[in-house]
Amino acid sequence: MAPLLEVNDLSIGFGAGPPVVDRVSFALNAGETLALVGESGSGKTLSCRSVLRLLPDAAQMRGGSIRFNGAEGPVDLLALPEKQMRAIRGDRISMIFQEPMRSLSPLHRIGDQVAEVLRLHRDMGRGAAKRAVLQQFEKVGFADPMRAWKSYPFEMSGGMRQRAMIAMAMVAKPELLIADEPTTALDVTTQAQVLGLIRSLQAETGMGVILVTHDLGVVANMAQKVVVMHKGRVMERGDAQDVLGSPAHPYTAKLFAAAPMIPAVAAPAPASTTPADDMILDLRNVSKTYTMRAGGWRKPVAVSACQHVDLQLPRGKTLAIVGESGSGKTTCARIAMGAERPDADGEVLFRPAPAAPPLAVHDLSPAERKAFQRQAQMVFQDPYSSLSPRMRVQQALTEPMEVHNIGTARDRREKAAEMLRWVGLNPDMLGRFPHAFSGGQRQRLSIARALTLDPKLLICDEPTSALDVSVQEQILTLLEDIRDRANLSYLFISHDLAVVARIADEVAVMRAGVIVEQAPPDTLFYNPQHPYTRALIAAQPEPDISRPIDLDLVAKGAGSPTLWPEQFRFEGHHAPALRELEPGHKVRCHA
Repeated sequence: MAPLLEVNDLSIGFGAGPPVVDRVSFALNAGETLALVGESGSGKTLSCRSVLRLLPDAAQMRGGSIRFNGAEGPVDLLALPEKQMRAIRGDRISMIFQEPMRSLSPLHRIGDQVAEVLRLHRDMGRGAAKRAVLQQFEKVGFADPMRAWKSYPFEMSGGMRQRAMIAMAMVAKPELLIADEPTTALDVTTQAQVLGLIRSLQAETGMGVILVTHDLGVVANMAQKVVVMHKGRVMERGDAQDVLGSPAHPYTAKLFAAAPMIPAVAAPAPASTTPADDMILDLRNVSKTYTMRAGGWRKPVAVSACQHVDLQLPRGKTLAIVGESGSGKTTCARIAMGAERPDADGEVLFRPAPAAPPLAVHDLSPAERKAFQRQAQMVFQDPYSSLSPRMRVQQALTEPMEVHNIGTARDRREKAAEMLRWVGLNPDMLGRFPHAFSGGQRQRLSIARALTLDPKLLICDEPTSALDVSVQEQILTLLEDIRDRANLSYLFISHDLAVVARIADEVAVMRAGVIVEQAPPDTLFYNPQHPYTRALIAAQPEPDISRPIDLDLVAKGAGSPTLWPEQFRFEGHHAPALRELEPGHKVRCHA
């Protein structure tokens, strides 16, 4: 039986330069998952986009063939007329793109955009399409599918936008699904649900999946075949069990060695030299309620993003906040930065120096606010939307220094070049625009820009989610080095528990706007008490094919709080108090 997809000797280049995809070949059978892994810029995404003929205008197809052996017979995708190709895109072959904000229209509601697939390719009426989409929204983890249907992309978090993209790609039940980093913006519980959904759809329809990812844990849980790419070439290919278990190529072994994992045994907590009362950041009773329009003559709806959050960040330490998308993590970060004002009775205090009096972040004068913004910087989750497409890298990096009148033009350029070297990029890239970089490279640019002002507090919102494992290792090492050398403090938001286990001194777990458990990593990861924390840990994929994700355990802990064990159960916003079970270990539970 012929493979569902055959890619032979594919070569792609730009201008007169050498090929960026060089004689790449692979085959995928129906019902099978093939993983493309490798560092950012290795040619994975270009290889996949060539299947749908969605290459950049400047790209040149220099050789090779792509054959699709679907239910309607074999076709040469590269020779197919554009009209027939449009009929295949989104129907028989779907793709989940890496950057949902670029792929979703900001002018249309999410539901209408997803339903458009069914109306175009399945000739469904509006009502039938809506029912199918709402059902798909529920499958990808939207707690309120109708609210998701009515929302615009800018009203959703990065993880929720990614869920919408996954729903759009899968709603038509394609024969081939190309997933380009489909779970990078998702929390681990939603990731586990989505992976389970893809597997069930494969079993139901025989769908083939090409999975582009840097998460080797996802590869171990999903893939039957693995293709490792580096600088446009295939370094190694084979069955997942063989490649993951005993990689033959040195590059593959190096890539796997850099993969973060929760240690099997808890590492001893380092001795603290920070005074117990030296808190650089203090969130006290922070709540945030948004008023959402309901449409028509209906009353606006009040939505609580976070409730009664108390967090203290010691100077020179790292406080991590973990939880699913929509749990309130980013809202807390924005409030800490002064970008959002908390509800009444909430307060955020910032202490610039150990002996300095604390400053109320939301009551600063314009001059004090400017000084605060130099000392507290943020790395945003979506590097594409946080970097201006009209500004070259040099301008993007020097602009913060210009705003704060730091140095001469030459000093600022030298500082920008130094920051690029710090994050593993070449200073020759200063003249480029953001679109010339991969997603992982743009994330490194965002980190470099945040560090140009030498801040004392860095708020990191999923700073490593778009990075491959080797670059992730470099960035984490860099962040640790800067923290120790400059006594920098981090408020670190992440859904990657392996990263959190490595970098954090304290971990707070959030669910539905409240902190459900808080403890140091050596306690939280090895003695979790709350069912949601246990679900998060169980959902963390590991690069070991013999240790699959326990989807049943994930479903129990990540489900409704009304279904938790009685000690932890609650309804609506009436959560039990956060109690200290042992020194330094707090759990939200009934007495």
